[in-house]
Amino acid sequence: MNHVVVFGGGTGLSCLLSGLKLFPVDVTTVITVSDNGSSTGVLKKELDIPAVGDIGKVLISMANVDEDFIRLLRYRFSKDGSLKNHPVRNIMLAALIDLKGNLTEATRYMCRLLNIKGTVLPLTEDVVELVGEGKNHKKAFFGEEEVSQNIRNIAKLSYDHDVHASEEIIAKILDSDLILFSSGSLYTSILPHLIVPELVDAINRSKAPIMYVSNLVTQPGETDHYNVSDHLRVLNSYLGKRNVDIVLANNAQIDNSIRERYLETEKKTVVELDREKVEAMGTRIIEDDIFCIDDDRIRHDALKTAFLVFSYLMENSNQRLTPHFTDDKKPPVAL
Repeated sequence: MNHVVVFGGGTGLSCLLSGLKLFPVDVTTVITVSDNGSSTGVLKKELDIPAVGDIGKVLISMANVDEDFIRLLRYRFSKDGSLKNHPVRNIMLAALIDLKGNLTEATRYMCRLLNIKGTVLPLTEDVVELVGEGKNHKKAFFGEEEVSQNIRNIAKLSYDHDVHASEEIIAKILDSDLILFSSGSLYTSILPHLIVPELVDAINRSKAPIMYVSNLVTQPGETDHYNVSDHLRVLNSYLGKRNVDIVLANNAQIDNSIRERYLETEKKTVVELDREKVEAMGTRIIEDDIFCIDDDRIRHDALKTAFLVFSYLMENSNQRLTPHFTDDKKPPVAL
């Protein structure tokens, strides 16, 4: 069975994993824990624990239990009081951190409870905050929410203290057949993995090819007007000596009425596949109609997207793609 290590956070990661769990693939998911918004931010501050929100979403997406259990985990308290806006899954993870001693063991227990195949790991056990270092050494921006709102004024991403990935994560990377970056917020869900030096070092030592599932739409304030090549350019600048080898991108037309509504109501534009620029970067393109409209929102079709990942693994199971290295890497691009 092929071993895949997936990096990401947020809705994009959860969508991808809900499809991958349907295929015979051994998946290890590594999740950022620097979120500081909503219920996650409150629990993080009050209990001094890592952010549990994205881990909770991933656990639901990979769960193999009855729908009532899923509904329970998704349930968010709505009445006024100390529990208002907290989903049950976050409360359970917070309690399990106390009972099991750390987030990794709490997550392992939840995986057993939810009959999840594969491995789910937090990026770190530390309570961390994402920091955006201001351009020209001006103001620094603390916390994922503040960083997301000020990308134009940020020159470099870091954490508020040194962060170390576990030996288990490093071993999984070195043993993988594919390193996969999910769609999601580029600067606050994907890049936070790549500012951990030992994790980037492991990716550079790995023989596995790197695949990126491109976003379908831009994120206001973070990736305004970005095309597929722009996302790749930023990712490559943080990958040390490696580059993204394969990009999985949507090539289907999205109806103009939907585009206009996204632009008017959310200030988002569709991420276009600029083939010539992507090919000039030496990146292989796997393209197909991989979007769907779910609850009036543009989403990746989880099954189609996962099928393309699995198909790539099957096609290349006996011959590993030569990783894409470069000797003249520039420093990470200014944000």
